[in-house]
Amino acid sequence: MPNSSNGSRPERLDPGRIRFIEVTRETRGRFEDLFEQPGAPKYCWCMAWRHSSREHIQNDEKKRMMTALIDVGTPVGIVAELDGKMVGWCSVAPRETYRRLSKQQDDSETGVWSIVCFYVPRALRGTGLASALLDAAIEHAFAKGARVIEAYPVDEAAPSYRFMGFRDMFTARGFQEIGTAGARRRVMRLSR
Repeated sequence: MPNSSNGSRPERLDPGRIRFIEVTRETRGRFEDLFEQPGAPKYCWCMAWRHSSREHIQNDEKKRMMTALIDVGTPVGIVAELDGKMVGWCSVAPRETYRRLSKQQDDSETGVWSIVCFYVPRALRGTGLASALLDAAIEHAFAKGARVIEAYPVDEAAPSYRFMGFRDMFTARGFQEIGTAGARRRVMRLSR
């Protein structure tokens, strides 16, 4: 695996070496392995944008809630595997499985999938893994029947919400900006 700890620019990953796996009951252990690694987002278990009846939930409860979604077959996202190790995550799922993501959201629309989160370990940032995850998420959503993919990225200079991806990464793949969600997040869409 690339290592940028010597201060040099990280080496670009060969996308052919990365395997993307849908998180299901059968593959849930790989998702858990990723989120339980040092530095991983085990504080959220990617529940920040998902439906919950409570605002403040302990980390172990977030994990239980996420695994319950997976166990009943709710799509939650994909993980990336490199050299046998889980190295990345993208939350991509039908929009109705998330809480309201923008003020202009039309809940009567069907076939909309949302991309709301990426996780790439610090040592792999700048290697192209986030872009590869985005490409795999797009392919996954359309293969599962998405008519439209919606995302909520920020500009690279934004001080927060960086886990939602950067606007330029989505623009390069044909996403069109249709509005904003709050002060920093853009609402962007891709249709096929």
